[in-house]
Amino acid sequence: MAHLLIVDDEDSIRDVLRQLFEYEGHRVSVAGSGDEALQLVASDPPEVTFLDVKMPGMDGLDALDRLRTLAPGGQVVMISGHGTIDTAVEATRLGAYDFLEKPLDTDRLLVTLRNALRVQGLSQSVAQLRWEVETRHQIVGGSFAIRQVLERIERVAPTDARVLITGENGTGKELVARAIHRLSPRADAEFVEVNCAAIPSELIESELFGHMKGSFTGAVQDRAGKFEQAHEGTLFLDEVGDMSLAAQAKVLRALEEARVTRVGGQKAREVDVRVVSATNKDLADEIEKGTFREDLFYRLNVVPIHLPTLRERREDIPMLVKHFCDDMHARHGFPVRELDVTAVSRLQDLEWPGNVRELRNTVERLLILARGDRITAEDVDLIGAIEQATTGLGAELLSSGTFQEFKERAERAFLVQKLRDHDWNVSETARVLEMPRSNLYKKIDKFGLTREN
Repeated sequence: MAHLLIVDDEDSIRDVLRQLFEYEGHRVSVAGSGDEALQLVASDPPEVTFLDVKMPGMDGLDALDRLRTLAPGGQVVMISGHGTIDTAVEATRLGAYDFLEKPLDTDRLLVTLRNALRVQGLSQSVAQLRWEVETRHQIVGGSFAIRQVLERIERVAPTDARVLITGENGTGKELVARAIHRLSPRADAEFVEVNCAAIPSELIESELFGHMKGSFTGAVQDRAGKFEQAHEGTLFLDEVGDMSLAAQAKVLRALEEARVTRVGGQKAREVDVRVVSATNKDLADEIEKGTFREDLFYRLNVVPIHLPTLRERREDIPMLVKHFCDDMHARHGFPVRELDVTAVSRLQDLEWPGNVRELRNTVERLLILARGDRITAEDVDLIGAIEQATTGLGAELLSSGTFQEFKERAERAFLVQKLRDHDWNVSETARVLEMPRSNLYKKIDKFGLTREN
């Protein structure tokens, strides 16, 4: 059922259209003037509006212009007993979906409504998809380190300057590249990504510059490369430090000349591309080793952006955890669960060699595997024990016959490790675990824990 709005100064027209659309199962509102219509739209936006052109006071075209501002997602169908081509053209220019002449034909009305609702549904789907993409590629954090990154993104994005993003794996280099593209004048053009580490060295040139049919085995047709695909947009060279020297030379030439030549081709093609690069390597070391061209480095590194590790911005972990939970609930229907302060604190204590990507995976595992509605530090430790078991660090845990036996084995392994970390100092271990010392002694007795020689 859709919400429709009928705007016409003739009572008979409003009544006929209301009866027709209500019979079809829709919710219908009516207005006798443009001003009344604007008030209704402001409080309850319709999916489709049928708007008369000739009305006293504000005419339909003026109302249409204001409606498109108040409810840009809705569709507007203009109706008129004095339709002219000029009026129809002006209505289309102002954003009307269609233009119908009086007397109105019932079949034409219903077909127009059905098509307008289909377009409205597509618009909503596109908006939802855009929201999901924006949410998934959002840079989350309020720490000083991440605020510096965001400030640099805002400064460099409106320009065409090349950017080199550095940082460990999982720190969010692709998110930064997408943010630069999204905030740039090229945002409506393509964002094309190339993972230089994932493409065999013998195919990287074809991938970047394209190839002509028959230029090598398997080249069964002409194919545009990533540079051409990103024309007037942004080309993201991920893991650029893994690119072969031969490909580096061609990339350097493409940047200098703003032209590319396909493999096996003779004709150079002009390209207008903004290049953003990323690497987890120290390119200065690679230059010394002779595996990366110094001249290309200076071409790419016009504006450097270095991403901090998650270990360097632990204060962002609570915000990241909430963001991941909300995102997984909205996009995948994960159950709504909260991580209590002990769970978040435990996550903040971990080292996160995989950075934000590893944290996201851990939050996903917790939402799937934790048994209660509220996730605690105990759940974090238990899921960690499961991960250790599946990676070979504690395979004996998976041989447990019951879940209770598994929990006890996991708890025992955890306590042994914590006691080892603190040289079997029970008082210090209890303090770190935020556990009464008497409880820790009871668990030591329960599990028969003894210090190894």
